Amino acid sequence: MSIELHRKIHNIIDEIDKELSVKDKVREEAIKVTRNIIRNSSECIKLILEGKYPEAKNIINNITKDVRYINNLLKRDHPDLYYSGLIYNALAEYVECNVLYDIVVNNNVRSHNDLDVPIQPYLQGLGDVIGELRRLILTSIMKERIDEAINFLKIMEYVYEALKKLHYPEALMQGIRHRVDIARRLIDDTKAFLIDIKSREELRRLILKITSH
Repeated sequence: MSIELHRKIHNIIDEIDKELSVKDKVREEAIKVTRNIIRNSSECIKLILEGKYPEAKNIINNITKDVRYINNLLKRDHPDLYYSGLIYNALAEYVECNVLYDIVVNNNVRSHNDLDVPIQPYLQGLGDVIGELRRLILTSIMKERIDEAINFLKIMEYVYEALKKLHYPEALMQGIRHRVDIARRLIDDTKAFLIDIKSREELRRLILKITSH
């Protein structure tokens, strides 16, 4: 009986070893692809902020291929890897660059279903867009496009108000509440800054009007 039990235990472990060996190879492949997604998403956001939209779109197309590859690689056969921080971090970056592009170029935004990503990384990426919109506002101010800056501020508030409505446990919305808190501070600071800039601009115009007569 003990010999049979010994054999049984080792057979089980041998089978597990085979499964883990496959999963380890898949995981290494996933890590490689997610690094590409994160790196390219960062580059894409940089291009959007610089106004280089065609170049940004090309990168988005390439990242989308990597995301589809990850989905096919993990979603069905390795859900434990797919629904993890390893993948979610990359998908959040992917969402961020897509949503930012949609807002700036198309005055639109796609859903998590459109982008084929889970809810959690979608919300994380959406929350991170608020910080990038603030950068666009600062660029607009430098170029003296105050109305454009105000429009971006409104979009920041739209995103914030939408995310603020969600009241669920941290397990379902990991990191979202923290992003919402940061967003509120960013919006308040940006709003105060814009009010100051707009007031100065109006004062400058008034002085020019007075001195021109």
